[in-house]
Amino acid sequence: MPNIANATRMELTRLKNQLATTRKGHRLLKDKQDEMMRQFLSMIENYKVLRQLVESKWLKALDTYDYAKAYHYEAELKEKFLVPATSLELKYSKSTVMTVAVPEIQVSQKVDPKITYSFHGTNPVLDEVVVTLASNLNDLIALAAMDKRIRILIREIEKTKRRVNAIEHILIPEIIDDIKVVRMKINEAELSNTIRIMKSKDLILKKLTKND
Repeated sequence: MPNIANATRMELTRLKNQLATTRKGHRLLKDKQDEMMRQFLSMIENYKVLRQLVESKWLKALDTYDYAKAYHYEAELKEKFLVPATSLELKYSKSTVMTVAVPEIQVSQKVDPKITYSFHGTNPVLDEVVVTLASNLNDLIALAAMDKRIRILIREIEKTKRRVNAIEHILIPEIIDDIKVVRMKINEAELSNTIRIMKSKDLILKKLTKND
């Protein structure tokens, strides 16, 4: 609520300018929210496709691993996979989605899996497990990065939505109410001033008539 002492034309102009600026900021935030939602929905579609691909390869590798148990004890299989089949160097960077920083992760070199267990006494089906998992590695890393980007974008969309709602339902109505109060006080002051002038005019006229 504005101070009654500040109920002036200058204060009314200030509030009107503040309202115009606030509405402009609200439109910009709303546009940002809409664009982030559009990119989010597009990202979700790509995420679903990539996730299905990763899961299908992962399940295939698990099925093959389970099949290998028919030829090897589980403890023996675990021992054969103690040494990693490959190593990776990842390149980390950041990009922006509507001024929001999101991670980018890339594999620096081609994945070239190596068989680290002895071929002697080992069923060839294990090789298929290694190849399947290796072919899934790049997509798995891309999926992890995409998942992180989506989570960051969701938080930013929620934060922007709260700001948009606060401006639309709290700040703008408060400024409009302040403008109404200031305008009412100005009208009251002008009416009071008009009445005072009219009374002064009547007194002057009465004095002039009496003197005549």
